[in-house]
Amino acid sequence: MKIRKTVLQDLPRIMEIYAHARSFMAQHGNPKQWGATNWPPEALIRQDIADSNSYVCVNDAGKVTGTFFYTYGPDIEPTYRDITDGEWLDDSPYGVVHRIASDGSEKGTGLFCLNWAYGQCGHLRIDTHGDNTVMQNLVRKAGFVHCGTIYVVEDRDPRLAFEKSDKARLL
Repeated sequence: MKIRKTVLQDLPRIMEIYAHARSFMAQHGNPKQWGATNWPPEALIRQDIADSNSYVCVNDAGKVTGTFFYTYGPDIEPTYRDITDGEWLDDSPYGVVHRIASDGSEKGTGLFCLNWAYGQCGHLRIDTHGDNTVMQNLVRKAGFVHCGTIYVVEDRDPRLAFEKSDKARLL
C-alpha cells in the first residue's frame, strides 16, 4: 500500500468509500456519527482536495481503498482548544487526522493510514464518536492515548480525543 495526495478524479471513489463507511458504522453500533447527516459532504471533500489536505490509500493493484484528511501545524484544530475530562499530552505543533475511512477490502488500511500520518510529524491527534468502538480500538492499537473529551461544531455529541506524541513518550 501507499499514500498519495487525492486528485479530483478520485472524488467519485472517495464518496463510495464514505458511503461504505457510513453503512459499516451503522452496522457496528455507530449510526449517528456520519449517518445522520450523510457526512462528509462532497463540498467538504472538494475543499480538502483543493487545500491539499486530502489523501488516499492505494493498494498494490492501484485501487484506492481508503481516504483521510491530514494537516499539521501549531493549534490547527480549533475544536481541540477546549478539552474536558483530561488534557493533551503535548502542546507542541501537531498533525490531525479526520474523516478516515476504508472500503473494507484490505485488512490494515486504517492502521496504515494512521501510521503514515504519524510518520509525517511524530505528534498526532484524532477524535471519534463515543459509539465508534471500531475506531477507538484502531487508535489504541496504533499507540494513541485517550486524553479527554472535545466537541465538534457539526453536532452536539461529545468526541473522545486521542493523542500520540514522540515528545510525550520521552517525558
